Formats: sequence, structure tokens, C-alpha cells
Amino acid sequence: MRSQWKRKQYSDTVPGGCTVNKLVERAGRLAEFEFPVHPHMLRHACGYFLANKGIDTRTIQDYLGRVSIMHTVRYTELSPQKFKGLWS
Repeated sequence: MRSQWKRKQYSDTVPGGCTVNKLVERAGRLAEFEFPVHPHMLRHACGYFLANKGIDTRTIQDYLGRVSIMHTVRYTELSPQKFKGLWS
């Protein structure tokens, strides 16, 4: 009985997907972005951030929970850091 109470209490405090989506959309409007913002953009932003820091592609793949490395490679394709020190 007590574990059900804890589960209910936890689920009452964690926002659902719809709530998160509305919060992110609102934040995008308040920031006056000229494009629609959605929660999945946070995942992409994280991938690009890690790639720009020079984090290994396999590490990014594991961190984001990607199955295929081909999806993760997209983050490194646009990373200017991959050329840093190339000719030095």
C-alpha cells in the first residue's frame, strides 16, 4: 500500500510530455525565436554541444541512447572542432 502512495506522489510531481512540450514552446516564443521550438531540439543541442567540445562520437551515441552511429555522426559533421589543429 505504501509503495503505491510513493508511486502516485512521484507521478504527481513529474510533468507529462504535453506539459514539457508547452513549456519549451513557450520558452521559444518568449525568446522570440523565428522558428517553432520543440523538446527534441534539446537533444540535438546536447549532441552538437558535446561534438563541439570534441567528445568522441561513440561516447555521444551512448550518452544519447542512440542505436545507430549514423544518427550520431550528424552532430560531428557540422562541428568546426574536428578541423581544429589539423595543420598545426
